Amino acid sequence: MTKLQGERIYLSALERNDCKKICMDNEYDFDNPVESTLFGWSVENSDEWFDEIQRLLKSDVNIRLGIFLNDGTVIGDIALQSIDRINRSCSIGIGIAKIENRSKGYGTEALRLILAYGFSNQGFERISASTTEINVPSQKMLEKQGFVLEGRERKATYFMGKRFDNLNYGFLVDEYNRQ
Repeated sequence: MTKLQGERIYLSALERNDCKKICMDNEYDFDNPVESTLFGWSVENSDEWFDEIQRLLKSDVNIRLGIFLNDGTVIGDIALQSIDRINRSCSIGIGIAKIENRSKGYGTEALRLILAYGFSNQGFERISASTTEINVPSQKMLEKQGFVLEGRERKATYFMGKRFDNLNYGFLVDEYNRQ
């Protein structure tokens, strides 16, 4: 099985049981709400999620990998999604299931690994990301890796009884190669 090895984590294919564990471990941080989330993830639905990952992988529009601690514990997932092979572009999504594993640099390390894979191995020339204006940790992580804020969708997200802007980021292969 292919794995992208980092210092403290690695990225590898998600197995059915990994999807179940992510669903079981998924926590929402009510003290620091940053994005709306899909409540209702269940262990029963995790089989459907795994099947969807496999279907999208075969259709070549998503590459979703698990984020694993070096001891083999799955802590989240990361994806190159909405893959457009003609324009050599995609977007990125990332999630860490348990609150205790957030803000420890695992997401940053996973992002660094998937960017190297996307630009160097998959031949993408542009990778985009978006987040809400209140998700400052995601903004910092993206900017730390070299993403550039390209635009703002004003009041595009309704969350917690308020409207928030979506921030759109982009990262080009030329920028990545200069780092």
